[in-house]
Amino acid sequence: MSAARKKKGRKWLLPLLAIIIAAGLFAAFKVFGPNTGTFTDGEYLYVRTGSSFESVMTGLETGGFVRDMKTFKLLANEAGYPDHIHPGKYHIKHGMSSYNMIRMLRSGRQEPVKLVINKLRTKQDLINIICHNLEADSNVLKQMLQDTTYLAQFGLDTNTAMCAIMPDTYDFFWNTTADKAFRKIEKNFTRFWTDERKAKAGAKSITPVQAIIIASIVDEESNKNDEKPNIASVYLNRLHKGIKLQADPTVKFAIGDFTIRRITGVHLSFQSPYNTYQNVGLPPGPICTPSTQSIDAVLNAPETNFIYFCAKEDFSGYHRFAATDAEQAKNAKLYHDALNARGIH
Repeated sequence: MSAARKKKGRKWLLPLLAIIIAAGLFAAFKVFGPNTGTFTDGEYLYVRTGSSFESVMTGLETGGFVRDMKTFKLLANEAGYPDHIHPGKYHIKHGMSSYNMIRMLRSGRQEPVKLVINKLRTKQDLINIICHNLEADSNVLKQMLQDTTYLAQFGLDTNTAMCAIMPDTYDFFWNTTADKAFRKIEKNFTRFWTDERKAKAGAKSITPVQAIIIASIVDEESNKNDEKPNIASVYLNRLHKGIKLQADPTVKFAIGDFTIRRITGVHLSFQSPYNTYQNVGLPPGPICTPSTQSIDAVLNAPETNFIYFCAKEDFSGYHRFAATDAEQAKNAKLYHDALNARGIH
């Protein structure tokens, strides 16, 4: 080959190599470069159980997660993602590449959900918080909480089902079912009831479920942990003496109005098994999910002769305790006079 022809060949080789390198860099950028979009639905993609490849692609596109869907879909097919779709909650971060998004989705590396349960009062409250944060079906959970056979395996019934719900922070995967969610929460309830706590309940002639029912009333009566044991002692004394508990919070629960500030005769006449002004003994179930402090207050309640307590007239949140009708009448007058002075009805 002549020197001229060699020179001419080298002249075309360099541009060709440049084109090949540029094409390679462009392809690499499409795979490994940023490919996130406008995030119109936030940074979390929810893939429902049973989702098809097309439905996931639609979710990515309509949610603004991916800018170049054509390339993303091509790469997803090449990676075999259509055969490895995992339900869950996925965190798509700004600037992620198609490679990293597909790798995350294909492996099922989803974001855990921290479910924080504080005070709940009704089954509907539980249904709302679980089904708002997890994929769990609200109708299924509602049926479970009314299913005597299902609840019996946990030693519960339709009235005491909420006893199993302990305020705490629970880690779940978003695609957790209603059954698995309830079982995980119930395990926390089982762990809480150690042999020591069961023995303390037995010493007070109550069961763990009864302790929680009493604790739920105590929890609604006061947020002062230092006086909860004395409040618990009042209800234990009334229970064992066969005196009606006459707990105002049970009336609010029976009526279903937790905004009532002052219980009147109209409220007391409301017919319900939860109205402890009408019925002797404990209500059939808890009126809230009590804190562990309230449960332990019941289990560690001191031996007292108190059968009454009344909110202090200074509205500090604390109470005056009494063992006789006369003492209670005096304390009640102080409080009601303070209510009247403030125009609280």
